[in-house]
Amino acid sequence: MTRPADTPDGAQDGAPDGPPDHAPASGPARGPGSRTADPSAARTADPSRSRTPDPSAVRPAPWVRTRLRSAPSSALLAAALAFVAVLLAAALPRAVDRGADQALRSFLHDRGPVATSLLATSTARYGSQSPENLDSVRNALLARTGAGFAIAPTGVVHGTQASKQRGLANPGLPSPDGVPPRMDMLYLREVAAHTELVDGRWPSGGAPGGPVPIALSQQAAQTLGVRVGTVLESIASSSDPMSAEIVGLYRATDEDDVFWAGLPCLTRACQANTSTVPPQRYWQTAALVGPDGLDRLGPWGNGAEDFWRLPVDTGRLRADLLPGVAREVAAYVGGPTASALRSTTQRSDLRVVSRLPELFKQTEARQQAVAPLAAIGPAGVAGVAAVVFCLAAALTGDRRESELRLLLARGGSPRGIVGRLLGEGAVSVLPASALATVLALWLLPTPRGTAALLAAAAVTLLALLAFPVRAAVLLSARRRGPAPRRRLVAELLVAAATAAAVFEVRRRGVAPAGEGLDPLLVAAPLLLALCGGLVLARLQPVVVGALARAAGRRPGLVGFLGLARAARGTGGRARPPVLPLIAVLLAVTTGGFGATVLDSVDTGRLRVARLAVGGDVQIAAPYGGALPPAMAEAAAALPGVRTSVGVWTDDKAFVFGTVQGSTQVTVVVAEPVAYAELARTVGRGQFDPALLSGKGGGGSADAPVPALFSGDLAKLAEAGTYRLSLGDGGELQIGSVGVVDGTPAKPGAGGAVVVLPAGPTTARLPKTGNPDRWLATGEVDGDRLREAVRATAPADTAGQFTVRTSAATAAELGSDPLQRSAVRLFWASVAGAAGFALLAVLLTLVRAAPERAALLARLRTMGLLPRDGIRLILTEALPQALTATLGGALVAAAAVALLGPAMDLSALVGSTVPTGLRLTAPPVLTQALGLAFLVAVAVLAEAAISGRRQITTELRAGDQR
Repeated sequence: MTRPADTPDGAQDGAPDGPPDHAPASGPARGPGSRTADPSAARTADPSRSRTPDPSAVRPAPWVRTRLRSAPSSALLAAALAFVAVLLAAALPRAVDRGADQALRSFLHDRGPVATSLLATSTARYGSQSPENLDSVRNALLARTGAGFAIAPTGVVHGTQASKQRGLANPGLPSPDGVPPRMDMLYLREVAAHTELVDGRWPSGGAPGGPVPIALSQQAAQTLGVRVGTVLESIASSSDPMSAEIVGLYRATDEDDVFWAGLPCLTRACQANTSTVPPQRYWQTAALVGPDGLDRLGPWGNGAEDFWRLPVDTGRLRADLLPGVAREVAAYVGGPTASALRSTTQRSDLRVVSRLPELFKQTEARQQAVAPLAAIGPAGVAGVAAVVFCLAAALTGDRRESELRLLLARGGSPRGIVGRLLGEGAVSVLPASALATVLALWLLPTPRGTAALLAAAAVTLLALLAFPVRAAVLLSARRRGPAPRRRLVAELLVAAATAAAVFEVRRRGVAPAGEGLDPLLVAAPLLLALCGGLVLARLQPVVVGALARAAGRRPGLVGFLGLARAARGTGGRARPPVLPLIAVLLAVTTGGFGATVLDSVDTGRLRVARLAVGGDVQIAAPYGGALPPAMAEAAAALPGVRTSVGVWTDDKAFVFGTVQGSTQVTVVVAEPVAYAELARTVGRGQFDPALLSGKGGGGSADAPVPALFSGDLAKLAEAGTYRLSLGDGGELQIGSVGVVDGTPAKPGAGGAVVVLPAGPTTARLPKTGNPDRWLATGEVDGDRLREAVRATAPADTAGQFTVRTSAATAAELGSDPLQRSAVRLFWASVAGAAGFALLAVLLTLVRAAPERAALLARLRTMGLLPRDGIRLILTEALPQALTATLGGALVAAAAVALLGPAMDLSALVGSTVPTGLRLTAPPVLTQALGLAFLVAVAVLAEAAISGRRQITTELRAGDQR
């Protein structure tokens, strides 16, 4: 259009500049490119003044300042929304980084200093062995560290150790089961810095062929009953006899110091067991020699070995740098670094071993296992936040559409108007976003900031551009195509993308371990929620319209009017808005799907724990022992016990008569009815107790005892009677009456098992009448169970009974700090998504509030009661919100049904479990009902707080719409 000759200078770019500062508020409105509002005044004005206008008289007011002054609440709301969204966007990546780093360090710390160390060993050099030589190798080892990993501040532990222990022949030394004590010998560098000499001196000197001077810990000397000056004689063996003289006693300044980790009983004597059956107990300890005794270590232990333990500083490791550190450690252990070390130290037999490569692989597997769970929550909150920004832009565009079109009609160009709107938004959005980013970086310190900055920048751009883009669409020329057709095409595209994603996930399954995060698994629930929202947007007007027609046939105006408005929408729309539906659906779907994953993980852990324990609780007697009857009775009387049974087991039994001739089996003897109930509850070894009940030797002594064979044994068995030989020499004739898949009394599904009924015949065998294990199900307090065991245990076996609970085993499986961090992140994201969904509902209510208040004001003049007004608001607002939450629950259940079969939860559970999710109602309904309750409370609060005030305003001012 042609610009009028008297257009103000400030509007020559076609952008609106607002009224001049001196213009009266009630004066005629002037837009960009508009002429003088009063032509008659212009004709009667002084011609000279018209030709040379005063610049101060036409200077326009700044657009941004004018808009902020006219609508400060809108600017504050935009700033608050941008602040919260950017804070979450910047905080989530940093929380993930911090959680991954802390989980990595906690995981490695829990493995202990020995597992996280590099252990270098080499055969001791006889004749040329010296402390200086050990130090030179240590320095060479340290020189090759520090690039990707560093050594802990505790420093290197190095020295020389005898290859074998020697038994001590001195009479009077303690021998618990008749086995004499054994002693090791070591030389340790810098041991004086970690000990305190309490008696005698540090070992040095020593005549060749005479006793080896040694220092012993004070606690070990007290246990063995020796003192300074005692000469310990070794037991004669294939090597020459040797002796050692105690010349000093020391005490460790801190027995928990990592310096002593992995060293053999240097701070006190330890009790060990022989490998014989049954095992026998004996004492073992270790002694220290001085530098002069280095050459005596080889004869004592039939050889000696130099060692250097380099503890890696796990507190400095980072999850994002772990692949590089793993490569460096692998090179140090068995790669080019190891070859260079052998050349530098001139020790061709130098070997470096470490569990760190294995632990790093476990860490990477854990990270990949929790990646979907850690990504679903943030993806959901990001989707809901994006919908909220789009909804806010749409509502603001609807509210200001007439203003924008008026500015366009008065000469403003679309580009200029959008530019001014962008500047208006920048004043409120950019400071809030910058403050939120700085706050997130300060609250969650981590070395990595790129992801947080990129996420904050993306959300800032969305908050900044949402309304200007919407305004550009409103100001652009209308398209010729019909809007319903364009909407149908878009919905079909969304449905096609959703179907393709679900089909691909089900076809190929979740991305296998080692390939990182599977984007389809994260995107599929969001696409399902989006598709569900579009379907609900189509169905809701039809269903609610039908309800409105049904309500219209009944007396009363409130129900019909509220449902009719809910069916057709507000603001002149033909249908309710879609974006609030999508926001609520996204929140409920992602929350319900993730909660189902967590519930399936907890259920899987409990099942694995029950199979490992044999029930919910187990009491096991020491090897070869039996449970006192009073102990089983006290345990069965505890609160929470539902089913309990005592069982006797024998792992050394053989069945004769199989196709192999004889097969080693595990025999389980138990009361059939209680044992069958236990097996049914645990889920392993189920059978009909009638197969064993009433038998077990009730007939003649020669009659075969009915027995249940495991599947492995049944494949080897032939029809007929079998001879069962027990480990203690007893024998039985047994006959197979059924097949079971295992026994709760034995962890693992493999191995041959024979289940016998407790009865007169089995009771005549040695020990079978006294159970060695007690298994039970129910919610039993582990502490009270241990107290009952301590109270009823015989004095000579106190502390030898083992108590295990499924709750403790499940907690141990779920003790992974990375999983705990991912779970916390998920629930935080669910809370954020629920908050944004609630905001979407409130924005819709606030946008419709003026029109609704005008309607209520008219109805009030016709006799509508205030409580009927609140009922009208609730009837209008709740159908969409409740439909969205119900639809979200259905979509979440559909997501579990469609995507669940492809998910393998073994890594999350901590043990191998069947693939797939188990669909249960509580996780999904909790999310849906919780959000529905919050939405209902928000609608009720908005109706009670703002409804009365707006109605009063309408009644005073009249309807100006």
